[in-house]
Parts: sequence; C-alpha cells; structure tokens
Amino acid sequence: MAEQNAMSLEGTENIARMEKELRYISGIIKQQGRKILSNYTITPPQFIALQWLFEHGDMTIGDLSNKMYLAFSTTTDLVDRMENNKLVKRVRDEQDRRVVRIHLLGEGERIIEEVIDKRRNYLNAVLEDFSEVEINEFSRLLTKLHKEMIKD
Repeated sequence: MAEQNAMSLEGTENIARMEKELRYISGIIKQQGRKILSNYTITPPQFIALQWLFEHGDMTIGDLSNKMYLAFSTTTDLVDRMENNKLVKRVRDEQDRRVVRIHLLGEGERIIEEVIDKRRNYLNAVLEDFSEVEINEFSRLLTKLHKEMIKD
C-alpha cells in the first residue's frame, strides 16, 4: 500500500511539473510568436483568425467568433480591419444569399505561410540538440496529448 501511495505522490508531482512546463512553454511560444508578428501589419488576434481561415477554409463571422472565443461584435471589427488591409473579403454564400462567409485572400495567405515558416524555423533551432528518436517520440506524444484534449 505504501508503494502505491508513493507512486501516486510521484504521479501528482509529475502532473504538477508537466502543467508548469506547459504553461512556461506556452508563454515562450506566445512571446516568440509576437516577436515574429512585430514585423507584420497584423495583430495576434488577426493572426489567429487568419490561421483558422487558412486551415479550415471560408467561415462565417459567427463560426470564427466561436472558434476564437470572441464576441460576435469583436470578431466583426477584427474582420473589418483585415478586409481594409486586403487580407480577407466577405463573400455571399451561393446557396443562401443571407449567409456571408469570410474568405482568405492571397496576401493573408502569404503572411500566414511566412509567419508559420518562421515559427517552424524557431522550433527547429530549439530542437537542434534533440536526437531524431527524441523528436519523433516528442511529436508522437504531442499528437496523442492533443487528441486526448479535443475529445468530447
């Protein structure tokens, strides 16, 4: 029984350590991302919106609001600014003219691709001292963690 309690304590300490490391890593990634974005004319929320459109295609402002956990009015303002900067455009749905979708334009796509490429280069530099085996295992575990986190 004592061994089981010791394992439980060790497990609890591991969870606490993982949570702390993930929090720190998240902060560093956010900080690095903002540093990269400082060379562009978009804000971090605009980057997130562009990324959603890049990865999932056209969507309504309501869909984008829900994905970003923002108020509808906040997302509308965000889209207005991105449309003024020629990053996106509003397009009426062919089947239902009442529905307006946000469509990613070439300039928005270019910015997303460049920023993601710079983020990947940063991660590649950080992982320079990791072996191929470590990188493969780390990637596998991150994918597994992500899948567990998005389960309903």
